[in-house]
Amino acid sequence: MDITVLAFGVLVGAILAAAATFFYTRWHLEGRADASVRRSQAEAERILAEAEGRRRDAAIEAKDEAIRLRADLDRELTQRRKEIERIERRIEQKEETIDQKNVALDGREGQLRRKEQEIARTRDAWEVDLSRAKEAWDHELARAREAWQVEKTREQAELDQARNRHLAELERVSGLTAEQARDELVREVEDEARVMATRRLHELEVELQEEVDRRSRKMLATAIQRIASDYVAETTISTIPLPSDDMKGRIIGREGRNIRALEQATGVDLIVDDTPEAVTVSAFDPVRREVAKRSLLKLLQDGRIHPTRIEEIVQKTRVELEQVMREEGEKVAYEANVPGLHPDLIKLLGRLKFRTSYGQNVLAHSLESSLIAAAIAAELGADVGVAKTAGLLHDIGKAVDHEVEGPHALIGADIAKRLGRSAKIVHAIAAHHGEEEPQTVEAFIVATADAISGARPGARREMVETYIKRLEALEGVANSFEGVEKSFAIQAGREVRILVHPTSIDDIGAARLARDVSRKIEESLEYPGQIKVTVIRETRAVDYAR
Repeated sequence: MDITVLAFGVLVGAILAAAATFFYTRWHLEGRADASVRRSQAEAERILAEAEGRRRDAAIEAKDEAIRLRADLDRELTQRRKEIERIERRIEQKEETIDQKNVALDGREGQLRRKEQEIARTRDAWEVDLSRAKEAWDHELARAREAWQVEKTREQAELDQARNRHLAELERVSGLTAEQARDELVREVEDEARVMATRRLHELEVELQEEVDRRSRKMLATAIQRIASDYVAETTISTIPLPSDDMKGRIIGREGRNIRALEQATGVDLIVDDTPEAVTVSAFDPVRREVAKRSLLKLLQDGRIHPTRIEEIVQKTRVELEQVMREEGEKVAYEANVPGLHPDLIKLLGRLKFRTSYGQNVLAHSLESSLIAAAIAAELGADVGVAKTAGLLHDIGKAVDHEVEGPHALIGADIAKRLGRSAKIVHAIAAHHGEEEPQTVEAFIVATADAISGARPGARREMVETYIKRLEALEGVANSFEGVEKSFAIQAGREVRILVHPTSIDDIGAARLARDVSRKIEESLEYPGQIKVTVIRETRAVDYAR
């Protein structure tokens, strides 16, 4: 019970203490709030007083600024008013000047109207006078024309009578009628004109030929001098040196199996004879010969020579040679400055390195023809790109002519067309040997470059039988014409001299014969370069002193 009372007493005490604390705190806070309000009211009154002072100052400044602006505006209006008055005075002066000018113009218009009236009256009078003069002139002209017509008729009649008498006298003296004499005169004039025309034509041909020869020699000499190169005649055999004669037995093998395997794998003839320390590879296909030569050199270096090893080496050599041909084609295209060729064309170009024509390497000949064609095209102002590309590719058909039927020019043109070359290049390739008629300047240039490269001294060689047949064919063509006494093929078939009967062929006929023989040679024979045709007409007068 005591504890309960005690706890209650403590609780009551705590409540009283809390109440006392609450009321004290409230009283203290209210006092502080009243003081703060009083301070705030005083501060607000002070701020309002300052704002009112500032407002009064701003109003005074605004009034002063308005007074100043009004004064400036008054001054500007005064200046503008004066400027307007000055402009109005100038306008009034100009209006007075314009009025004066209008008065003057009115006076001039009156003068012009009076002058126009005077001119009209003068024109009417002049037209009347002109009409009268024209009538008089026409009348006089008609009378003169009638008199002239009468006189002309009389003179014409007299002239006709005189002509008839003259013709009758001529017919009596000559024994010919007028029609017969006219025909005879026309025939004589035609014969004389024909002779003079033929003579003049011959003179022009001689002059033109001399000029063409001079210019062409200069141009071709320039091109040849710029593109000079050495020649190496190639044959159909290759000689391979041996370290010793003992290697011949190893090459032949037991019962000849090694040599048979090598010949069968490469398609060549391997000649092992008494030549000391050497064997000979013979084949008309230069690619096969090169494969056999390289394969045999590798076998000699390796030392292992038996049929299986031979087949392996030959196969590797073929692959290597394909790469060599591709590199050679790229090298020649670079030297000729012909970019953008199809890879197949590059490969075919490389095959030409191992192809010969009359002992001349075809790839070297193609490169030289390209350079010569480019030089000539530059001299003539033709398309250099077409000329040098066609010159490089003109013999591309020889790379596959043993596989495809037909002339190598047409084969090459077909290959170039299929591999994206232009129509001009294809035509130049097809026309360089006459299978097609040349239609462009570049086609003639490529044919010329091909002939120059093949006809230069030392460039090509040919067999004795072919050489003799070509000379006989030249002389046969010359002897087939009427009036030819003898003919001689000289300078290795590059010139044919023809002796004619002087009584049957005159000088003009000799020129015509030379031209006809040249055309027939072009149509019927094949030859490198060009052939000069010389016709000789000699008249001899013989007498005896007794």
